[in-house]
Amino acid sequence: MARPSPHHRLSTFAAGLVLLLAPLAAAQTPPPQTQTPSSSEGAVIKATPEGFSIASADKAFLLKLRGYVQMDGRFFESKADRSGATTFLMRRARPVLEGTLFHVFDFRLMADFAPNVPPLWDAYLEFRPRKEVRVRVGRFRPPVGLERNQSALNVPFIERALPTDLVPNRDVGVMVHGELLGGVLAYAVGGFNGTADGANADSNIDDSFDLAARVFAHPFRATDLHLLSGLGLGVAASRGNQFGSASTTGEAPLRTMGQQTFFIFRTGAGAGQTVMAHGEHTRISPQGYFYAGPLGALAEYVNSTQEVNLGEQHARLRFEAWQATATWVLFGGKAAYEGIKPTDPFGAASGGWGAVEIGGRYTELDVDPEAFPVFADPTVSARHAKGWGAVANWYLNNNVRVAATYDHTTFKGGAVDGDRIPESVVMSRFQVSW
Repeated sequence: MARPSPHHRLSTFAAGLVLLLAPLAAAQTPPPQTQTPSSSEGAVIKATPEGFSIASADKAFLLKLRGYVQMDGRFFESKADRSGATTFLMRRARPVLEGTLFHVFDFRLMADFAPNVPPLWDAYLEFRPRKEVRVRVGRFRPPVGLERNQSALNVPFIERALPTDLVPNRDVGVMVHGELLGGVLAYAVGGFNGTADGANADSNIDDSFDLAARVFAHPFRATDLHLLSGLGLGVAASRGNQFGSASTTGEAPLRTMGQQTFFIFRTGAGAGQTVMAHGEHTRISPQGYFYAGPLGALAEYVNSTQEVNLGEQHARLRFEAWQATATWVLFGGKAAYEGIKPTDPFGAASGGWGAVEIGGRYTELDVDPEAFPVFADPTVSARHAKGWGAVANWYLNNNVRVAATYDHTTFKGGAVDGDRIPESVVMSRFQVSW
C-alpha cells in the first residue's frame, strides 16, 4: 500500500487555523494608547493547598509549582495466570510547573520520576485570547478518551478501565478548543503525529498525521432543570495513517486493570515475522457522564480499527471496548468529573472526617477474531476480556486521598489449554497532591 502524502491535509489545517485566529487575535490586542501599564508593585508570593505561586502585581505573569505522588500496593491471587508481582510501587511522582505569560499565554510542564515510565508527560503552550477559542501546541492528551482525559488525581478507581487501552495517551501536535454558549458546548479539534492505542508519541516516524476531534455538550446547564445540569454527552473520533517498522511497530499491548498484558501481536526476528501498523487507523468514541449531588456515573465506548501487515499478510482489524462506572459519596462532598472537594476536611477545627466515596464498574474488550491465528497467537493472547470492580475512597482533604479497589477479570482464549486463568487483584493507594 502506498503511503498517502500528509502535506495537503496539514496545509489545509494550518491555513484554516490562521484564518480563524487572525481576527480573534486582532480583536484581543488593544491599541497602544489604551494598554494598561505594568504595576510597579513587587511580586505576590503565595503558598496554598493548591501549590506555590509567584505572580506579578498586575497578574500578567504567573508561575505555579504543583505536583502529586501516588504510592500503590498490588496484591494478586497466587493462582492468577501470569500475574504481576505482588508489590508496593511508586505509581506516579509528578512535579508540575504551570504559568501565565502576558495575560493570554499559559504553559504546562509535567515530568514523572516514577520508575519505568517516560520522564516527560505534558509540555505545551496555550494561547487563550478568549474562552471560545484556545490554541494549544506541544505534548498533551489528544481529545479522544473520556476517562483518559480525566486527571489521574480524580479517576475514582486506581487504574482506568479497558476502553483506555484503545485511545491515545499523549501525543505531540496542535489543537484548537474552547467553550461556547456559556459552557453548554465544548469542542476540540487538532492535528497530531499519531500514536498506537494506549501509547505515547514523541515524534513522527512515518510522515503521516492524525486528526482528532471531540464535541461535548451539557444540554441542561443553562436551563432551570438543575438536577440535570451535571449531564454531559459527547462523541470523539480520530483518523490517520500509521506505518510501523520492525523496531517501532505502531502497535501496543492491551493490559488488564492490574496492568498485566493479555493481548500482544506476534513479533519475530525480522520485519516479515513482526506485525506492524500499515494503513488507516480510525477511532470513534461515544461518551457521557452524569453527576448530581452524591451520585456520579460515567460511560464510554471505543471502536478502534487499524490496518496491519505481517509479511505478505494484510488485514483491517477492529477492537471494541466499553465501560460503565457508578459512584456514591457517602458523606462530605459532591461527586464531580473534576474530583471531590471535601466540605469538612479531616483535621479541621470543626473536627471533620473529609469525604468517603464508594463505587463499582463493569468493562469489556473484544479483539477482532480475524487477528487469530495469523497476527496473534491464541495460546498467548486472549480474544475477549471482561471485568468488574469495586472501590472505596477516603478524601481526607483536597490534598490527601486513601483508596482501595478490587478488580476481577475473566478471559476467552489466551492459554494453551483454552482460557487464561481469571485475574483477581486488590490495589491500594496513598495519594498526596499540592
